Amino acid sequence: RARRLEIGQAIVSVPLVHKVPDVERPWAFKVFGWTIYEEDEDPKKHFTIREIGALEPTEFTKRVKARLDAPKSGGKRAILFVHGYNTSFDAGLYRSAQISYDLKFGGATFMYSWPSGGGVMSYTYDRESAEQAEIYLRTFIETTIADTGAQNLSIIAHSMGNQPLLRVLRELPRGPRARIHIDQVIMAAPDVDRDTFENIASQLKGLGRGMTLYVSSKDRAMEASYRFWGYRRAGDVPDQGPVIVDGLDTIDVTNTSMEVFALNHSGYASSPALLTDVGRLIETGMRPPEARLKELKRVTIPKGTYWRYP
Repeated sequence: RARRLEIGQAIVSVPLVHKVPDVERPWAFKVFGWTIYEEDEDPKKHFTIREIGALEPTEFTKRVKARLDAPKSGGKRAILFVHGYNTSFDAGLYRSAQISYDLKFGGATFMYSWPSGGGVMSYTYDRESAEQAEIYLRTFIETTIADTGAQNLSIIAHSMGNQPLLRVLRELPRGPRARIHIDQVIMAAPDVDRDTFENIASQLKGLGRGMTLYVSSKDRAMEASYRFWGYRRAGDVPDQGPVIVDGLDTIDVTNTSMEVFALNHSGYASSPALLTDVGRLIETGMRPPEARLKELKRVTIPKGTYWRYP
C-alpha cells in the first residue's frame, strides 16, 4: 500500500496464437505456493509486458488525449477495469489488455489496480486493501480520467473490486456537476454482502445508460466467501434466485464462464459468450438483454425478472 495514487502506462503485446477470451501465459507447476517449474516467457505464445513506467499527471493526460483524439476511439470513449481478489498487478494488466483487444475497443483502456496480495491465501488482506483503496479510486475516476477529456466511461468491476467501486459510484456527482459521463457499469461476481449490495445498488438507479450484474452459482470464490462471512454474496445464485434490483439487469451466467474477468477466479472452462454480451453492451447499450443476445432467457420469480444463459 503506497497511500497514494500512482499513474502510468503499460504496453502489452498479444500473441498471434491468442484465442478469445484466454490470456496465454507461461505454464507453471506449483506446490503449496512454491513454483517447481515455469515455462519461459515467449512473446510468440504469451501475453507480455513490453513497456511499462510511471508518468507525471501532465504527460499521462497528454498521452491519453492523443489516444482519445484518434479516429478509432469512437468518440472519446474509455473503459475502466477494476480487478478482483487474488490478482497481481501484472495479471490485472494482462486481463485488461485482453478484454480491450478482444472487444476491438479503439478508445482508452484504464486499469485501476488496488493492492491485492495476488495469492489464494490473501483473502482477508485483499478485503482490507480493497477498502482502503476506495479514496484513490474516486480520485482516479473523478479527476485523473476526467482531465483526459474522456466523454463516455464504461466500468467493469470483478469480484472484490466491486466493493470500493459501489461506494465510489454512490458518492460521484451526477448531472451538470459531473465532469465525466458514466456510460455502462458492469459488475461481475461481486464479492459483496448481498444485502449491502442491494441497498447501494438501489441508490444508483439512473446512473449512466445502465447497470448490469453477472452472477453464477458455480463460482468457487463466491462459495468460499459465503462460508467465510456467513452471508450470501451478491455474485452468487442461491436457491431463492439472484439479486434483483430495480434499474439493474441481472444475468445468470452459470452455464457459461466468468473466467473472462480473472486469471484465477473460476474453476471451469472459459467461453467467449460472456465477452460477446459485454462487447455489445458497451457498443450499443441495447436493453433488455435478450434484445442484444437472443440466447438469453427471461426468467420471472416472485421478486422480479432476471436473465439466464441456457
